[in-house]
Order: sequence, then structure tokens, then C-alpha cells
Amino acid sequence: MVRRKEADVARPKSIELTARELAVMQLFWKNGEGTAEQAQAHLENAGEKLAYTTVANVVRNLANKGFLQLTNSQRPFQYKAIRKFDDVSKRLVGDLVTRLFAGSRQAMLVQLLDRRKLTTTERAFLQELLREQDH
Repeated sequence: MVRRKEADVARPKSIELTARELAVMQLFWKNGEGTAEQAQAHLENAGEKLAYTTVANVVRNLANKGFLQLTNSQRPFQYKAIRKFDDVSKRLVGDLVTRLFAGSRQAMLVQLLDRRKLTTTERAFLQELLREQDH
């Protein structure tokens, strides 16, 4: 039996997103497609000033993870979102409920509602969601 060094074993692609990757994905979900330069401007508008090469690496990593797809072969490279916001958000919220709240949606809701008082609009929206669940 041949033993492989730990460095020789390929790491599986991570499906987890960092906070920075999520911030970049917001641009692609909003606009459908974009460039690393647009992602850099988006991050800067959100208060995170980063070098272009750093942002370009984040965009490439998102493509390698299967969240973005390169749509052209010349500069500036254009990418489009191939993972939908709804799919990603459902998975992330599900993971949060499972890992942090031991599977209890009730505990998560209590935590959310205890953080601050609901606005009138939020309360009406929540009541409408609950009514829809009943029918």
C-alpha cells in the first residue's frame, strides 16, 4: 500500500462562501453578469477597498467553486452567476439552522425577533406569510 503525503491529496472544492465572496456574488445576482473591475467597484462602494488582483482572484475562485461562469475569452473577462440567490440562500439558512440552532427554526426565529423590534411593515409582511402558510 502506497502512503500519500497529505499535500499530495487534492482538497475537494469548497462550497462554502467567505463574507467577501458573498459580497461579490451580490453584484452578480443583482446584475446577472459583470467583470472583476465592476466587482472591485462594488466592494469599494460597500466600504472594502481592495487591489484589483485580489478581487480578480475572488472572482476566479467563485468560478472554480461553480458559482460564476466565464462568458468570454478576452479581457475584460465577463462572468455570469450560475448559482441562483434563492438556492444559495436556502442552503446557507438551512446550514445555519442546523449548525447553530441544532435544527430548531423556532430558536432561530426567537433570536431574530429578539434582536430588535419589528417595524410595522415587517410585522405586516410576517403576518401575511403566516396567513399564506395556513392556506
